[in-house]
Formats: sequence, structure tokens, C-alpha cells
Amino acid sequence: MKNKENFLDYVFKVSDDLAWTQSESGEVIVEMENKGFTNRIAQRFFKRPAVSHITLEGMGSFIFTCIDGNRSVYDIGLLIHDKYGDEAEPLYERLSVYMKHLEQVGFIRRLSK
Repeated sequence: MKNKENFLDYVFKVSDDLAWTQSESGEVIVEMENKGFTNRIAQRFFKRPAVSHITLEGMGSFIFTCIDGNRSVYDIGLLIHDKYGDEAEPLYERLSVYMKHLEQVGFIRRLSK
């Protein structure tokens, strides 16, 4: 049986426990707590930070701010095309990879199929 699901129909939401801010220039800055045994060792002995600040630049910040729990991946793609035009091509291939990566690192979560 073939999988009839289309990734472009998925709706994502920013994770509730994710702390993030937006700079004056529009860049999204995500605060990611470094947890776990190896991170605690690195923090103690190598003075690594307990919280990392990850800056999403340009198109990544725009995509992140479009993720609202209502728009589908297809809808977000249309917004990207309106803002960036041909600069974003191949749009949906890149957007799919980016959304999957954000989901994998826990920045966003899928609401529907």
C-alpha cells in the first residue's frame, strides 16, 4: 500500500517549551539548554555555556516566524515565494528539508498529517 500523505499538507507549531526571541533586524534567536551528562562535564571543566543561543539567519528566521500552528507547509512556501521569489528555488525541496530538521532538533512539532 502506498503512502498517500503529502508533506506539504502538514501543519507545524513552535514547541511550547522553546525559548526564542527576535532581534531588531528580524533574526530569530533560539535559546537551547545544554542538558545531559556530557554537557555538564563540558560546562564544568571546559567552561561551556549552559545555554546556547542559536541564530537563524535570513530565510530561516522568516520561515520560523511563519510557523504558527495554522499554516501548512504549502502555505509557508507561498509566503516564501512572495518574499524571496526565485532566490528560494527549489523552494519546496529546501523547505521540506528545513522543516524536517527543525522538527528533528525539537524546535517545532507536527500538529497534523
